[in-house]
Amino acid sequence: MRLRIDLAYDGTDFSGWAAQPGLRTVEGELSAALTTVLRADAPVRVTVAGRTDAGVHARGQVVHADVDREAFERLPGRSDRSPEEAARTRLGGVLPADVVVQHVRVAPEGFDARFSALQRRYRYRVCDDAGGMDPLRRRDTVLVRDRLDVAAMDAAAGSLVGLHDFAAFCKRREGASTVRTLLHYAWERGADGVLEATVVADAFCHSMVRALVGAVVPVGEGRHPAAWPREVLLAGVRDPRVKVMPAHGLSLEEVTYPDDDGLAARAEEARAVRVLPGQAG
Repeated sequence: MRLRIDLAYDGTDFSGWAAQPGLRTVEGELSAALTTVLRADAPVRVTVAGRTDAGVHARGQVVHADVDREAFERLPGRSDRSPEEAARTRLGGVLPADVVVQHVRVAPEGFDARFSALQRRYRYRVCDDAGGMDPLRRRDTVLVRDRLDVAAMDAAAGSLVGLHDFAAFCKRREGASTVRTLLHYAWERGADGVLEATVVADAFCHSMVRALVGAVVPVGEGRHPAAWPREVLLAGVRDPRVKVMPAHGLSLEEVTYPDDDGLAARAEEARAVRVLPGQAG
């Protein structure tokens, strides 16, 4: 049977999501915890909605895991809890404090945490006032030296929205498409003075969000005009003037999915290699 697991984590002390020999990762911790509570003979494998890099956080991560039904149904023991609630409680008892399982539920037919997703929403936090930096937020907020023009940054960000080839903002991977639909990209200054970006897309390629942030920060600093990030986008190649921003300012906030009857169709659509209109598949 397939489970959907919603979780959050502080990415500071992890070497990213993906399991790596000899390194502490979120996938490694969650897989080990599931294997323990289900008393599985082999490690329980998990599939994630969005892999996060070392230092990146998540409030709204989603995974699925295929588990033995009988082992899952035995989890409540003699209690009157549901297997779902027992799984959440038991996982909380063995996971480290920087990983929290929020919900465990039986996944509907056709659900795939990665491919069924419609969109992912990320947040990025930047403080441009050293005296106003909250030391309690140092793990999720990036401090920059110069004051930033948030209106210019927001205008530049909006020019990147739409269906594009984001090769200029992605680390290329052999055989992988860099065509994505950026649904929303906006900046605002919060009541605490910190600048926050909201970035939403159907999917992201490697390092894309932090590069998108790195493309508009120079605009906020006055080093480039608001039109510059779109020029970089249309050039289609990595520009050394676009710096990939530090990981710790980034958090995966939400992953959204279609209604249950649309899950399988969405997964099939997402598996197709994406191309721009008019390009050959």
